[in-house]
This record gives sequence, structure tokens and C-alpha cells, in this order.
Amino acid sequence: MATLVQPAFPFVDVLVDTSALVPAAQRSPGVVAVVGNADGAAAPASTPLVVTNHDDVIGLFGKNKAATPLSTSLDLVLAQDPRPSRIYGVRTPAAGEYATALAGLEAADDVTFVCLAGESGVGKATSGGTPATGLHALAEHVETMSAAGNRRIAVAMIDPAIARTATYVDTVLAANSYGSLKSATGRMILVAARGATTDAAAATMGAIAGFAPSTSMVLKQVRGCTIPVQQQYVPAEITGLAAAGTIPLIDPTLVPGSGLFMADGGVFSSDAARNYVDVIRVLDDIEFRLRAGLIGTVGDARITKAGLTTVRIRVEGILGPLQLGAVIDDFSVGIPLLSILALPESARTPAEEAEVVTARQTRQVSVLVSITYGPAVHRLNVTLAPQF
Repeated sequence: MATLVQPAFPFVDVLVDTSALVPAAQRSPGVVAVVGNADGAAAPASTPLVVTNHDDVIGLFGKNKAATPLSTSLDLVLAQDPRPSRIYGVRTPAAGEYATALAGLEAADDVTFVCLAGESGVGKATSGGTPATGLHALAEHVETMSAAGNRRIAVAMIDPAIARTATYVDTVLAANSYGSLKSATGRMILVAARGATTDAAAATMGAIAGFAPSTSMVLKQVRGCTIPVQQQYVPAEITGLAAAGTIPLIDPTLVPGSGLFMADGGVFSSDAARNYVDVIRVLDDIEFRLRAGLIGTVGDARITKAGLTTVRIRVEGILGPLQLGAVIDDFSVGIPLLSILALPESARTPAEEAEVVTARQTRQVSVLVSITYGPAVHRLNVTLAPQF
């Protein structure tokens, strides 16, 4: 029987492999959610719904086309410029029943900021079977979600009705008051706006979320809020509040015109290493980029010199654009196992060879990513030296 000869035509066979075109997951760092009371509104309770304009807000969260606490706060978020990339509204089942509404928000995994509409009561932490109330419910929500890998930041406000006294700063930040909301992981932003007639937390949250993560919040404008002159903070109060990690809203004379601006950019954190909003946001953003960009190597990259080199190149490809965009100043990627695998087997020590064996048995590889962050200037110390 004659042997069948494969014809040469069409001369070149090309197979298209699109596996490398699968996009990495994206998460916008400016997605916000406002949880609050909207009794009688059309929106179902404990259900996150996206709003893009006032008509959406009043149609979903207004009561017979009239404003509710939730709709009012959502309108403040929409008033910011630039505004957040996406805005969710979540109606509570009943006034103050935040725990249930926040639980309904858990599945919205793109949310990065959360606040409670018009709420300034500290409330109580979860105790046994009794859920948390007030701002404690908000704090527990963001801490729990962040620990699970879905990083979120809470924005809360000090009760604007607290009167000015000689010990105002110490009073509002006492341990049994707003001081109990301090976050060890930098998950709380506490806004101070004494005398404000609108929801300062929602407005500030919208203002922060509208900017890129690496943007400092110092002197960024918060629109939609006003504070009577007699209620505005004096210099000693501004420095005291800012030193404690809160963000006072002020109307500085050095800025032309009238408006409220953030006097500082700190987070209400007990960790000195996590004391600025932009630091927390940049770390959260880079963390998500690394997780999303490296997920494709799990199950594919092999524990070999070539395989781990691919991992290192992918990390460099994720961080490189951030360096070019001046988000970070520098970075380095270290894979200790790759350094060992780069050596000939005869040159490895018994300990190094054992490390290779352990990594291949457990199928785990450690990667050390070091970044250098260059933050914005927050204070200039100028020396004026007059001469004759």
C-alpha cells in the first residue's frame, strides 16, 4: 500500500492561541456606597443599587419624590468634582438598622468606600447575638471585609452638633467616644465639621474617591457642605484634631473664594505606619493589581528557573506602569527560591537544596515586593531672613 504523503498546501499552518489575551481583573479604587434610612422608598431594603444622577436617587431612595436621609447624602456624593467612578445606595430595613443593610453590601466586591447617611452616633460594638449599632457597625463591616481580602475604607463624621468648648478636641476623641473607632489597619476616616448642616461624611467620601489613590487629600475641596463662621475650627482645634488622625473641614483664607477644604489627609488609625489616606489607598490598589495580575500564574508557572523567572517578569510588568506614572518612585522584586535555582545543583548547599525540595512538595513560593513611595508635600517650613 502506498504511503500517503502530506500535501504541502497551504504551506504554512497558523494556530491562534488567545490564552494570553485574557484580561486581568480590574477594580476601580473610587467606588462608594452610602447606607442609610429611606423609609417608604421604592428601592428594596439591603440591596445595593447604582445611581448616576439626581433622578436615579430620588426615584429609588426618595419618598414620594421627596428627600430622605439616604437620598440627601447620595446627592452630596454626586455633587463632588471629580465624582467617584460608581455610587451605590443601600436602604436600611428600618431606621438605624445598619448591620443588615451592610450585610447586603458584602457581595458588591467593587466597593472601596462606605459611609452611613447622616449618622454620627458612635453606637455599640457587637455583643453576643446583638449586632453592632451606629458607627461601630460601619467600622466592623470594613474591618471584616478587608480581612477577607476585599479592602474597604469607612468614612464617618463627628457629631456636628457638639458645641465648642475649651476641651472640644479631647472630649470628642475620648476613648469611650469617637476614640473607640480607631482602626489598627487604617480602615477608618473620621471627618470633623462642627456646625455642618449637611452630611459631611458622605460629601468627604465622594471627594476622596474622585481622586486617584496616590493623591494627597490635603486642601482638596468638599462641595455641598457649609459651616457657619462662628462654628468653624480655630487653629488650635485644627492642629489638635489633625494630630489625632481626623480630617477637619476648614475654609482657609489662603485659598481664594469660599468653600470647605480638608485640613489634613490622615486616617483614624492606631498604627503610625498607616496614617494617611493616600498610603492606604495606594497599598490597597497595588495589592489588588498584584493579586489580579498573578492569578494566571497559579497552576501554570512551574517551580523551575524558567517558571519563576516568568513570575518575576509578570510582577515587574504590573509595577512598571505605576513607576512610570509616578505613583511609586521605585520597586524591586525578590524571589529567594529563584536565586537558588539559578545556581548549578553542584553549587547548592544542603540547606538550599532542602528549600527547593520543600517548595516543590508544598507547591508554595515566596515573593518579596519592595516599593518606594514618594508622597506629596503636606507642610512647607519656610525661613524668612530679612536684611538691610
